[in-house]
Amino acid sequence: MEIIADIFLAAGALGAGVYCYVLGRRLKRFNDLEKGVGGAVAVLSVQVGDLKQTLSDAQSTASRSAETLTGLTERAESMAKRLELQMASMHDIPEPPPVSIRPMPKAQPTAEPMFVRHRTQGVSQ
Repeated sequence: MEIIADIFLAAGALGAGVYCYVLGRRLKRFNDLEKGVGGAVAVLSVQVGDLKQTLSDAQSTASRSAETLTGLTERAESMAKRLELQMASMHDIPEPPPVSIRPMPKAQPTAEPMFVRHRTQGVSQ
């Protein structure tokens, strides 16, 4: 009876060894940097680093643009105030007297043409 138990124990140990060997090979392929999930994780890690750099660049550009836009908005508001003040001061200026417009005299028709082209000697056309 002990021999049968030893045979089952040896078979179970051998089966566990084969299982561990197969599992180890699968784990190696899983963590392979070129083909497996390890490679995908490495590529994604590099992409995350690139995206972080791009995001920080975009944030700095956006903050500079916001500062520029704030400055331009303040300038526009001050110019609008000045224009409103100038428009308000225009109401104090008296209106100019009306100007009479006289029609121009009609030109007398002549027999000569208005424009004349003179040809120079020695030039052929």
